[in-house]
Amino acid sequence: MNQRSPCCTNGVENTVSESPIHASLVFVLAIVFVATLVRSTFGFGEALIAVPLLSFVMPLQVAAPLAVLLSIAAAAVVVVQDWKHIHLKSAVGLLSATVFGIPIGLWLLTNPHQQIVKACLGILIMLFSAYSLWNSGTFHLKHENRPLLLLSGFLAGILGGAYGMNGPPLVVYGSLRRWSPQHFRATIHAYFLPASILGMIGYWSAGLWTRTVTNEFLFSLPAMLPAVFAGRALNRRFSGTGFLKYVYVGLILIGAILFVGTITHRI
Repeated sequence: MNQRSPCCTNGVENTVSESPIHASLVFVLAIVFVATLVRSTFGFGEALIAVPLLSFVMPLQVAAPLAVLLSIAAAAVVVVQDWKHIHLKSAVGLLSATVFGIPIGLWLLTNPHQQIVKACLGILIMLFSAYSLWNSGTFHLKHENRPLLLLSGFLAGILGGAYGMNGPPLVVYGSLRRWSPQHFRATIHAYFLPASILGMIGYWSAGLWTRTVTNEFLFSLPAMLPAVFAGRALNRRFSGTGFLKYVYVGLILIGAILFVGTITHRI
């Protein structure tokens, strides 16, 4: 791991205090392992773990693109592992609609009422997930629903552009379709692979993909790769119903973090 001494990254001073190299390295690798394990097992949720925790030991301008690079690498491995489980039409439909949602998300990012929107979003995610958790089987799409698929991708683009949080609409659609744990994991990663590449192109164009980011990524690979394989093993141990319960609990946590973070001005 590179030394955590003050430096400049794209004109932004790194004011992170120096710490023993082994302590910093262990902390970063632990975060990367846990975040990737969650992502590999369920297909979502790693951003809310990785970016906030990594920002304790590195500038946000490094932590955010690092998380995206790790997302690309993890998604690439999963797609290669389980390409037979990908619902390709669903992934393509979600991604195509996402492209149109991103500009609205970027506009929302500068909207003076974005905090209200964000808090309401957190509440809606919690309410839907709690209802689905205690009334499993009420909503079930037996076949692909094209309008709902495109709406989910569009909303994912809005949330991704505004808050870097594409996951919830994708997870909701996958849960309504009752995808198996294997199809769920593979299809969402097939979506995130090109979506994350587009995000990384954005960081590159803004000058935020620096040598520091690349170095941190390379040093993180020894923690990321085992977590991807461990997540695959865990994913295969879930049954359909049990898996969905964990998915809804994860969504409740995301909604709660979004709501609390908004009212405390931490997100």
